Amino acid sequence: MYNWEEVRDLINDFIENLQFEREPRELYAPIRYTLSQSGKRVRPVLFVMAYNMYKECVKETLYPAVAMETYHNYTLIHDDVMDRATIRRGKPTVCAKWGDTAAILSGDTMLVLAYEFFSHVPAEKLPSMLALFTETAKQIGDGQQYDLEFENRDNVPEAEYLEMIRLKTSVLLAASLKLGGMLAGASETDLENLYAYGETMGLAFQLQDDLLDVYADQSLFGKKIGGDICCNKKTFLLITAMNLASEKQLAEMKAWMEREEFDAEEKIAFFTNIYNELGVKEICEKRIEELFAKCDDYIGNISVSEDKKVNLKNFANSLLNRKL
Repeated sequence: MYNWEEVRDLINDFIENLQFEREPRELYAPIRYTLSQSGKRVRPVLFVMAYNMYKECVKETLYPAVAMETYHNYTLIHDDVMDRATIRRGKPTVCAKWGDTAAILSGDTMLVLAYEFFSHVPAEKLPSMLALFTETAKQIGDGQQYDLEFENRDNVPEAEYLEMIRLKTSVLLAASLKLGGMLAGASETDLENLYAYGETMGLAFQLQDDLLDVYADQSLFGKKIGGDICCNKKTFLLITAMNLASEKQLAEMKAWMEREEFDAEEKIAFFTNIYNELGVKEICEKRIEELFAKCDDYIGNISVSEDKKVNLKNFANSLLNRKL
Protein backbone atom coordinates (compact mmCIF):
# COMPACT_ATOMS: atom_id res chain seq x y z
CA MET A 1 0.00 0.00 0.00
CA TYR A 2 1.19 3.48 -0.88
CA ASN A 3 0.66 6.52 1.33
CA TRP A 4 -0.46 9.71 -0.40
CA GLU A 5 3.02 11.28 -0.45
CA GLU A 6 4.40 8.22 -2.23
CA VAL A 7 1.56 8.32 -4.74
CA ARG A 8 2.14 12.03 -5.35
CA ASP A 9 5.84 11.35 -5.97
CA LEU A 10 4.99 8.60 -8.46
CA ILE A 11 2.69 10.99 -10.31
CA ASN A 12 5.24 13.82 -10.28
CA ASP A 13 7.93 11.51 -11.69
CA PHE A 14 5.56 10.29 -14.39
CA ILE A 15 4.60 13.84 -15.40
CA GLU A 16 8.25 14.91 -15.41
CA ASN A 17 9.04 12.15 -17.91
CA LEU A 18 6.20 13.00 -20.27
CA GLN A 19 7.45 14.46 -23.53
CA PHE A 20 5.96 17.73 -24.75
CA GLU A 21 8.44 18.43 -27.52
CA ARG A 22 6.01 18.84 -30.42
CA GLU A 23 6.12 21.92 -32.54
CA PRO A 24 5.08 24.67 -32.22
CA ARG A 25 6.97 24.89 -28.94
CA GLU A 26 5.08 28.05 -27.97
CA LEU A 27 1.92 25.97 -27.66
CA TYR A 28 3.44 23.38 -25.32
CA ALA A 29 5.51 25.70 -23.11
CA PRO A 30 2.44 26.76 -21.06
CA ILE A 31 1.41 23.11 -20.74
CA ARG A 32 4.81 22.08 -19.38
CA TYR A 33 4.77 25.12 -17.10
CA THR A 34 1.32 24.29 -15.72
CA LEU A 35 1.87 20.57 -15.18
CA SER A 36 5.25 21.15 -13.55
CA GLN A 37 3.58 23.00 -10.64
CA SER A 38 2.95 19.99 -8.47
CA GLY A 39 1.08 20.70 -5.22
CA LYS A 40 -0.75 17.75 -3.70
CA ARG A 41 -2.05 16.38 -7.03
CA VAL A 42 -5.38 15.74 -5.32
CA ARG A 43 -7.31 14.18 -8.21
CA PRO A 44 -4.69 11.74 -9.53
CA VAL A 45 -3.76 10.80 -5.96
CA LEU A 46 -7.39 9.91 -5.27
CA PHE A 47 -7.53 7.84 -8.47
CA VAL A 48 -4.42 5.82 -7.57
CA MET A 49 -5.33 5.41 -3.90
CA ALA A 50 -8.79 4.08 -4.75
CA TYR A 51 -7.19 1.54 -7.09
CA ASN A 52 -4.54 0.66 -4.51
CA MET A 53 -7.19 -0.38 -2.01
CA TYR A 54 -7.87 -3.36 -4.29
CA LYS A 55 -4.58 -3.99 -6.14
CA GLU A 56 -0.95 -3.59 -5.12
CA CYS A 57 0.78 -2.68 -8.40
CA VAL A 58 -0.39 0.76 -9.52
CA LYS A 59 1.54 1.03 -12.79
CA GLU A 60 -1.57 0.83 -14.97
CA THR A 61 -3.15 3.77 -13.13
CA LEU A 62 -0.58 6.41 -14.03
CA TYR A 63 -1.80 7.45 -17.49
CA PRO A 64 -5.50 7.76 -16.56
CA ALA A 65 -4.61 9.35 -13.21
CA VAL A 66 -2.51 11.98 -15.00
CA ALA A 67 -5.44 12.45 -17.38
CA MET A 68 -7.46 13.66 -14.38
CA GLU A 69 -4.68 16.09 -13.45
CA THR A 70 -4.33 17.33 -17.02
CA TYR A 71 -8.06 17.87 -17.34
CA HIS A 72 -8.19 19.68 -14.00
CA ASN A 73 -5.38 22.03 -15.01
CA TYR A 74 -7.07 22.73 -18.33
CA THR A 75 -10.09 24.00 -16.38
CA LEU A 76 -7.84 26.14 -14.16
CA ILE A 77 -6.14 27.82 -17.12
CA HIS A 78 -9.50 28.82 -18.58
CA ASP A 79 -10.85 29.72 -15.12
CA ASP A 80 -7.96 32.15 -14.63
CA VAL A 81 -8.76 33.82 -17.96
CA MET A 82 -12.38 34.29 -16.91
CA ASP A 83 -11.45 35.55 -13.43
CA ARG A 84 -8.59 37.77 -14.67
CA ALA A 85 -6.39 35.97 -12.13
CA THR A 86 -2.68 36.75 -12.14
CA ILE A 87 -1.32 34.34 -9.50
CA ARG A 88 -1.88 30.62 -8.98
CA ARG A 89 0.22 28.31 -6.78
CA GLY A 90 2.45 31.26 -6.03
CA LYS A 91 3.40 31.82 -9.68
CA PRO A 92 2.04 33.91 -12.58
CA THR A 93 -0.96 32.34 -14.26
CA VAL A 94 -0.67 31.25 -17.89
CA CYS A 95 -2.83 34.17 -19.04
CA ALA A 96 -0.65 36.62 -17.08
CA LYS A 97 2.57 35.12 -18.46
CA TRP A 98 1.61 34.39 -22.07
CA GLY A 99 -1.68 36.23 -22.61
CA ASP A 100 -5.31 35.16 -22.95
CA THR A 101 -5.05 33.78 -26.48
CA ALA A 102 -2.16 31.47 -25.59
CA ALA A 103 -3.95 30.40 -22.40
CA ILE A 104 -7.12 29.44 -24.27
CA LEU A 105 -5.26 27.52 -26.97
CA SER A 106 -2.94 25.71 -24.56
CA GLY A 107 -5.90 24.88 -22.37
CA ASP A 108 -7.75 23.42 -25.32
CA THR A 109 -4.73 21.27 -26.13
CA MET A 110 -4.57 20.05 -22.53
CA LEU A 111 -8.16 18.86 -22.85
CA VAL A 112 -7.19 16.80 -25.90
CA LEU A 113 -4.13 15.44 -24.07
CA ALA A 114 -6.32 14.43 -21.12
CA TYR A 115 -8.42 12.23 -23.41
CA GLU A 116 -5.27 10.84 -25.02
CA PHE A 117 -3.83 9.87 -21.62
CA PHE A 118 -7.18 8.42 -20.55
CA SER A 119 -7.29 6.14 -23.60
CA HIS A 120 -4.49 4.03 -22.05
CA VAL A 121 -6.96 2.06 -19.91
CA PRO A 122 -7.71 -1.55 -20.97
CA ALA A 123 -10.02 -1.74 -23.99
CA GLU A 124 -12.74 -3.68 -22.15
CA LYS A 125 -13.00 -0.99 -19.46
CA LEU A 126 -12.60 2.07 -21.69
CA PRO A 127 -16.28 2.57 -22.71
CA SER A 128 -17.68 2.68 -19.16
CA MET A 129 -14.78 4.68 -17.75
CA LEU A 130 -14.81 7.11 -20.66
CA ALA A 131 -18.56 7.62 -20.23
CA LEU A 132 -18.06 8.68 -16.60
CA PHE A 133 -15.08 10.88 -17.48
CA THR A 134 -17.04 12.64 -20.24
CA GLU A 135 -20.19 13.10 -18.13
CA THR A 136 -18.01 14.57 -15.38
CA ALA A 137 -16.47 17.02 -17.84
CA LYS A 138 -19.94 18.16 -18.92
CA GLN A 139 -21.04 18.62 -15.31
CA ILE A 140 -17.99 20.76 -14.58
CA GLY A 141 -18.92 23.01 -17.48
CA ASP A 142 -22.43 23.30 -16.03
CA GLY A 143 -20.97 24.27 -12.66
CA GLN A 144 -18.69 26.89 -14.21
CA GLN A 145 -21.65 28.49 -15.99
CA TYR A 146 -23.69 28.62 -12.79
CA ASP A 147 -20.70 30.20 -11.03
CA LEU A 148 -20.53 32.93 -13.66
CA GLU A 149 -24.27 33.56 -13.50
CA PHE A 150 -24.21 33.83 -9.71
CA GLU A 151 -21.83 36.81 -9.94
CA ASN A 152 -24.65 38.88 -11.46
CA ARG A 153 -27.38 37.79 -9.06
CA ASP A 154 -28.22 39.60 -5.85
CA ASN A 155 -29.53 36.50 -4.13
CA VAL A 156 -28.16 32.95 -4.38
CA PRO A 157 -29.72 30.43 -1.96
CA GLU A 158 -27.29 28.20 -0.10
CA ALA A 159 -28.76 25.09 -1.75
CA GLU A 160 -28.05 26.49 -5.23
CA TYR A 161 -24.52 27.36 -4.22
CA LEU A 162 -23.85 23.87 -2.87
CA GLU A 163 -25.16 22.36 -6.12
CA MET A 164 -22.88 24.66 -8.11
CA ILE A 165 -19.77 23.62 -6.19
CA ARG A 166 -20.83 19.99 -6.39
CA LEU A 167 -20.77 20.32 -10.17
CA LYS A 168 -17.74 22.56 -10.45
CA THR A 169 -15.49 20.86 -7.89
CA SER A 170 -16.91 17.76 -6.20
CA VAL A 171 -17.75 15.62 -9.20
CA LEU A 172 -14.13 15.51 -10.40
CA LEU A 173 -12.91 14.28 -7.01
CA ALA A 174 -15.77 11.78 -6.91
CA ALA A 175 -15.05 10.58 -10.44
CA SER A 176 -11.35 10.23 -9.69
CA LEU A 177 -12.11 7.82 -6.86
CA LYS A 178 -14.77 5.90 -8.75
CA LEU A 179 -12.64 5.60 -11.90
CA GLY A 180 -9.75 4.23 -9.85
CA GLY A 181 -12.13 1.71 -8.37
CA MET A 182 -13.53 0.81 -11.80
CA LEU A 183 -10.05 0.17 -13.14
CA ALA A 184 -9.36 -2.10 -10.16
CA GLY A 185 -12.62 -4.04 -10.62
CA ALA A 186 -14.40 -2.87 -7.45
CA SER A 187 -18.02 -3.89 -6.82
CA GLU A 188 -20.89 -1.59 -7.79
CA THR A 189 -21.65 -0.94 -4.10
CA ASP A 190 -18.06 0.04 -3.44
CA LEU A 191 -18.07 2.29 -6.52
CA GLU A 192 -21.19 4.07 -5.24
CA ASN A 193 -19.55 4.65 -1.86
CA LEU A 194 -16.27 5.79 -3.41
CA TYR A 195 -18.19 8.32 -5.49
CA ALA A 196 -20.24 9.56 -2.53
CA TYR A 197 -17.08 9.84 -0.44
CA GLY A 198 -15.37 11.97 -3.08
CA GLU A 199 -18.45 14.08 -3.71
CA THR A 200 -18.86 14.91 -0.01
CA MET A 201 -15.15 15.50 0.44
CA GLY A 202 -15.25 17.82 -2.58
CA LEU A 203 -17.94 19.96 -0.97
CA ALA A 204 -15.84 20.29 2.18
CA PHE A 205 -12.75 20.98 0.08
CA GLN A 206 -14.46 23.84 -1.78
CA LEU A 207 -15.91 25.35 1.38
CA GLN A 208 -12.42 25.35 2.80
CA ASP A 209 -11.17 27.06 -0.36
CA ASP A 210 -13.80 29.75 0.25
CA LEU A 211 -12.44 30.11 3.77
CA LEU A 212 -8.81 30.15 2.67
CA ASP A 213 -9.48 32.87 0.10
CA VAL A 214 -10.23 35.21 2.97
CA TYR A 215 -8.23 33.92 5.92
CA ALA A 216 -5.20 32.08 4.53
CA ASP A 217 -1.58 33.14 4.76
CA GLN A 218 -1.04 34.28 1.16
CA SER A 219 2.54 32.94 1.08
CA LEU A 220 1.18 29.45 1.89
CA PHE A 221 -2.05 29.65 -0.11
CA GLY A 222 -0.30 30.23 -3.43
CA LYS A 223 -2.61 32.90 -4.84
CA LYS A 224 -3.81 36.35 -3.87
CA ILE A 225 -6.12 36.51 -0.89
CA GLY A 226 -9.51 38.10 -1.42
CA GLY A 227 -9.88 37.30 -5.10
CA ASP A 228 -13.41 35.99 -4.58
CA ILE A 229 -14.37 39.16 -2.71
CA CYS A 230 -13.06 41.41 -5.45
CA CYS A 231 -14.96 39.44 -8.12
CA ASN A 232 -18.21 39.41 -6.10
CA LYS A 233 -18.14 35.60 -6.17
CA LYS A 234 -21.05 34.09 -4.32
CA THR A 235 -19.10 31.96 -1.86
CA PHE A 236 -20.47 30.17 1.18
CA LEU A 237 -19.09 33.01 3.32
CA LEU A 238 -20.78 35.76 1.30
CA ILE A 239 -24.11 33.92 1.06
CA THR A 240 -24.11 33.22 4.81
CA ALA A 241 -23.20 36.83 5.59
CA MET A 242 -25.99 38.19 3.39
CA ASN A 243 -28.48 35.92 5.16
CA LEU A 244 -27.32 37.04 8.63
CA ALA A 245 -26.63 40.73 7.98
CA SER A 246 -28.65 43.59 9.38
CA GLU A 247 -30.36 45.94 6.91
CA LYS A 248 -27.51 48.42 7.33
CA GLN A 249 -24.80 45.79 6.82
CA LEU A 250 -26.59 44.35 3.80
CA ALA A 251 -26.93 47.77 2.20
CA GLU A 252 -23.21 48.44 2.72
CA MET A 253 -22.30 45.05 1.27
CA LYS A 254 -24.43 45.63 -1.83
CA ALA A 255 -22.95 49.11 -2.27
CA TRP A 256 -19.43 47.64 -2.34
CA MET A 257 -20.51 44.92 -4.75
CA GLU A 258 -22.02 47.45 -7.15
CA ARG A 259 -18.87 49.58 -7.38
CA GLU A 260 -17.04 49.21 -10.68
CA GLU A 261 -13.96 51.01 -9.35
CA PHE A 262 -12.63 50.35 -5.85
CA ASP A 263 -9.51 49.86 -3.79
CA ALA A 264 -9.09 46.08 -3.55
CA GLU A 265 -7.53 46.14 -0.08
CA GLU A 266 -10.36 48.29 1.28
CA LYS A 267 -13.01 46.01 -0.16
CA ILE A 268 -11.33 42.89 1.19
CA ALA A 269 -10.94 44.49 4.63
CA PHE A 270 -14.61 45.54 4.68
CA PHE A 271 -15.95 42.08 3.88
CA THR A 272 -13.50 40.35 6.20
CA ASN A 273 -14.69 42.59 9.02
CA ILE A 274 -18.33 41.81 8.23
CA TYR A 275 -17.57 38.08 8.22
CA ASN A 276 -15.85 38.42 11.60
CA GLU A 277 -18.75 40.38 13.10
CA LEU A 278 -21.29 37.78 11.94
CA GLY A 279 -19.27 34.71 12.92
CA VAL A 280 -19.26 33.45 9.32
CA LYS A 281 -15.82 31.83 9.63
CA GLU A 282 -16.97 29.63 12.52
CA ILE A 283 -20.17 28.67 10.67
CA CYS A 284 -18.17 27.61 7.63
CA GLU A 285 -15.69 25.63 9.74
CA LYS A 286 -18.56 23.76 11.41
CA ARG A 287 -20.10 22.87 8.05
CA ILE A 288 -16.74 21.55 6.82
CA GLU A 289 -16.42 19.34 9.90
CA GLU A 290 -19.96 17.99 9.34
CA LEU A 291 -19.17 17.09 5.75
CA PHE A 292 -15.98 15.28 6.68
CA ALA A 293 -17.92 13.34 9.30
CA LYS A 294 -20.29 12.17 6.55
CA CYS A 295 -17.26 10.98 4.60
CA ASP A 296 -16.55 8.50 7.40
CA ASP A 297 -19.92 6.86 6.81
CA TYR A 298 -19.22 6.29 3.13
CA ILE A 299 -15.71 4.95 3.54
CA GLY A 300 -16.98 2.70 6.34
CA ASN A 301 -19.24 0.97 3.82
CA ILE A 302 -16.44 0.11 1.40
CA SER A 303 -15.77 -3.64 1.50
CA VAL A 304 -12.02 -3.69 2.04
CA SER A 305 -10.17 -4.14 5.32
CA GLU A 306 -9.70 -1.10 7.54
CA ASP A 307 -5.93 -1.08 7.06
CA LYS A 308 -6.49 -0.51 3.32
CA LYS A 309 -8.60 2.58 4.03
CA VAL A 310 -6.08 4.30 6.31
CA ASN A 311 -4.05 6.00 3.58
CA LEU A 312 -7.12 7.48 1.94
CA LYS A 313 -8.38 8.74 5.30
CA ASN A 314 -4.99 10.29 6.04
CA PHE A 315 -5.04 12.08 2.70
CA ALA A 316 -8.52 13.48 3.38
CA ASN A 317 -7.32 14.70 6.78
CA SER A 318 -4.34 16.42 5.16
CA LEU A 319 -6.75 18.32 2.93
CA LEU A 320 -8.92 19.31 5.90
CA ASN A 321 -5.90 20.63 7.75
CA ARG A 322 -4.73 23.04 5.06
CA LYS A 323 -3.48 26.15 6.84
CA LEU A 324 -5.49 29.32 7.26
